[in-house]
Amino acid sequence: MSSATATSGTMAVDWEQRVDFDRLRHARLDRLRAQLERSELGAVLAFDFSNIRYMTATHIGTWAMDKLIRFSLLTRTGKPISWDFGSAARHHQLHNPWLMDGEPRARAGISTLRGAFHPDAGIAREVAAKIKRELDAQGLSGEPLGIDVVEPPVLFALQEAGIRVVDGQQVFMEARRIKTPDEITLLTHSAAMVDAAYEDLYEFLRPGVRENETVGLVAKKLYDLGSEYVEGVNAISGERCSPHPHVYSDRLIRPGDPAFFDILHSFNGYRTCYYRTFAVGSASVAQRDAYTRSREYMDRAIAAVKPGVTTADIVRLWPTAQEFGFADEEAAFGLQYGHGVGLSIWEKPIFSRLVSLEHPETIAEGMVFALETYWPSADGVGAARIEEEVVVTADGCEVITKFPAEQLLVAGGRRYYSVDGPMNLLRESQSHLNTPAGRGEQ
Repeated sequence: MSSATATSGTMAVDWEQRVDFDRLRHARLDRLRAQLERSELGAVLAFDFSNIRYMTATHIGTWAMDKLIRFSLLTRTGKPISWDFGSAARHHQLHNPWLMDGEPRARAGISTLRGAFHPDAGIAREVAAKIKRELDAQGLSGEPLGIDVVEPPVLFALQEAGIRVVDGQQVFMEARRIKTPDEITLLTHSAAMVDAAYEDLYEFLRPGVRENETVGLVAKKLYDLGSEYVEGVNAISGERCSPHPHVYSDRLIRPGDPAFFDILHSFNGYRTCYYRTFAVGSASVAQRDAYTRSREYMDRAIAAVKPGVTTADIVRLWPTAQEFGFADEEAAFGLQYGHGVGLSIWEKPIFSRLVSLEHPETIAEGMVFALETYWPSADGVGAARIEEEVVVTADGCEVITKFPAEQLLVAGGRRYYSVDGPMNLLRESQSHLNTPAGRGEQ
């Protein structure tokens, strides 16, 4: 195993090299600055929390992610400046020395809080004034300013201040496309935590459990292991598998149900997107066939991944939308799919027949992305969903999602009875299947 995808303890020690967070902060900023210098922009302004974290290595918790209250600026000639509401800015000043060299660059300042402030309070104009002051001081007032996401009042205020605002998304996305070794280590550990959650879920899953109970089980496991944010547990069972609703319910899982899960969480900012499919109690022929088909498409894609291959080369290995019951690629979007994984879960590159055939992207060493396959079962009820995260290496790729998925696993077997007496299924008569090495298709 390469050192970049090895896992270790999360505590800092003096006797082993682990994640170097100071190196991580510098490497991310260097990549963002290099991408800014390649662009025609004078500066980039971030409101998106992931871009702010990439630029400034600041984090104030997930409660504020939907509020667009914070913002950060990076210019061609200066260092990052971060504006935050008062107590958070004060915390940065005390504990984030990389923002306090020379003039303090962790400052108090808030945006319009998605319209919660009264429009006449002038908050948007104050944001624009802060940004203009920095651009003027560095001789960049005539240069375009790239922004990732923005509230309309702030956009209008920037324009009224004479700032030419343009799309800055690509600067951030291109900088984040290739991961540093420390980012890969964090992504690998984040996936390892989901490995553990799936182990508990496999042991817990059985007829009579509700989808929302599985969500609680997984969330607790991840938080116990140190997750900073469980973004979601997509728990889907029975006839809800086809079509795929992407949200859990309080449905009671029944014998013979298919059930698939997507576990999304963050460890030190680095995310997972990680599907697994099970049969509960027993597996029908239709469900086994659907899983086999989904696995075959996954294996073909993984085998093809290496530097120099394009996203178009990968999606050509997957079925068209019409082959699995959809009118077109837009209608089937997200089912045969791939996406970068990092500080957010849908980064570059994107793999989809909707865009990749006409706009291919070249795969390069150091990329980390997830590949997702799906196939509906012939009975019209179930479906199979598999997702693997891979790190692109010099001559191929390494899968970092380790919970067994080569064959359909049957969970929740107990002693069943017939007129002839007990029928021992799964855990009793085939208990070897409960170990990772022994699990297999039933």
